[in-house]
Formats: sequence, structure tokens, C-alpha cells
Amino acid sequence: MIIYSVTITVRKDIESDWLNWMKENHIPDVMKTGYFLEWQMQKLLSSEVSVDEMTYVINYFALSLDLYKLYIENEAPRLQNEHNQKFNGKYKASRAVYSLISK
Repeated sequence: MIIYSVTITVRKDIESDWLNWMKENHIPDVMKTGYFLEWQMQKLLSSEVSVDEMTYVINYFALSLDLYKLYIENEAPRLQNEHNQKFNGKYKASRAVYSLISK
């Protein structure tokens, strides 16, 4: 199992709008691509980054590295661009890929 992990830090003044858009639009659009089996989101409760920002982690689970690579090639640029168009300059994102060892 492959975990595609996206960490996003958003300004607090857009947090509610961002969170709603992620749950109602962006994440469903990512899942509709068919490359991932499931997803989960976490919110960082204690942040040393800034009192004006909140950090979230969204994990998407794929069966193989090949499926993840297909997503990155075929869908990620469009979906990341949509996110940037909507929230440009109001967030920071980083991405990582992990192999699940055990549950």
C-alpha cells in the first residue's frame, strides 16, 4: 500500500472555507480519478508554526506505486492548479510518498 501524504498549512482567516472546499470538492475530485482506495485527514492540534495558521495532513491510499505515478502524471497538475487558483497565496503545501509497512 502506498500513502500519498499532502501537508497543507492555511491561514486561519480562510480555514473554514478551505476545509469545506476540500471536503466537498477537492478530495472527492481526487477520489473520482480512481487511483486511490481511500483517504483520511488530520488536523495538527499543537502548532509551533504560527498562531495565524493551521496545518492539515491529507493521506490518500493507493494499491501500488505505479497507480500513484499515474495519478501524478495524469491528474495531479490539474487538481493542484484548481487548488492554487482558489487559494493562491493563502496556503503552503508539501507532499511525500510512503510505503505502508503494517497496520
